Amino acid sequence: MNDHRDSGTRPNILETTLAAALQDQRTVDEQRQSIAPLVDGMSFYDSIRHDDERGSVTEIYDPRWGWHPDPLVFSYIFTIRPGMVKGWGLHKLHEDRYFVVSGEMELVVYDPRPDSSTYGKISKVYLSGSRPRLVNIPKFVWHADHNIGTSDVVVINFPTIQYDHSNPDKYRLPIDSDLIPHDFGSAKGW
Repeated sequence: MNDHRDSGTRPNILETTLAAALQDQRTVDEQRQSIAPLVDGMSFYDSIRHDDERGSVTEIYDPRWGWHPDPLVFSYIFTIRPGMVKGWGLHKLHEDRYFVVSGEMELVVYDPRPDSSTYGKISKVYLSGSRPRLVNIPKFVWHADHNIGTSDVVVINFPTIQYDHSNPDKYRLPIDSDLIPHDFGSAKGW
């Protein structure tokens, strides 16, 4: 057995630990933009925040941006407590369009669409009130919202259709479903 000794008496801890280590993979491009793959049809829009000595104003949604082809027809706000997960959910008739107001959230999406270029792939996106932006979640994509912060995460959703209380466009799987290759560890939720 090679114990990586230098000078014949001491183990070479540097060589031993480096031999067992994995190098971090690149996460951003030359413009420092994330290179993490998104599921097909998913996109971001970086919002505009104006700060002065009194506080701030953040633009949340403006159809003139041309970010999403569907109009603004409905919105609601939801929260998630620290360590909790809301999901897995899927919509057949509409897209969700999230904007995180405060807190930190891991959005995990799973693409089961057979004709998609990202079929069978998991994508994780980190959203925070400190970086205002919109993200859309395409139809027929499973998604789960995981609060990874220490305070409630507050999210505004601008779904592409109005909620139908008599026939909700919401399909659910448990967060520990064997049908989706993702593990939330000790997080709880449904």
